[in-house]
Amino acid sequence: MTDETKLTGLTLLKKGETRYPTSPDEAKLETFENANTGRNYWITFKTSEFTSLCPITGQPDFATITIEYIPGKLCVESKSLKLYLFSFRQTGTFYEEIVNRIYTDLEKELQPKRLIVNGDFTARGGITSSVKIDSAEA
Repeated sequence: MTDETKLTGLTLLKKGETRYPTSPDEAKLETFENANTGRNYWITFKTSEFTSLCPITGQPDFATITIEYIPGKLCVESKSLKLYLFSFRQTGTFYEEIVNRIYTDLEKELQPKRLIVNGDFTARGGITSSVKIDSAEA
């Protein structure tokens, strides 16, 4: 497979203007073929800049989102993942729904051998929250 063939379908890496999706429904997770399907290896993405909105008050929520997976046939392209996570910025939803949505969308697109999504949310009312889904336990 040529390098050009591997990159077919990766549209968000193009230079120029970046269009930020306004919701997870509008965002697009782009993938590319895993060149090492015979080996189990972990890919980890982590951002401490995740934001969303409380669905009741509209106040911003902040979190560190960690995504770890052992790829099957596909890997997620990191810029598309960044834009996907950014798309929650104006979304009013609960922590549990956020982490489950991220897990569901990645599971659907990647069909990984193993997937862990963890959201560590900053304190609200003096209580921090952490939501974790592990495909080994799901």
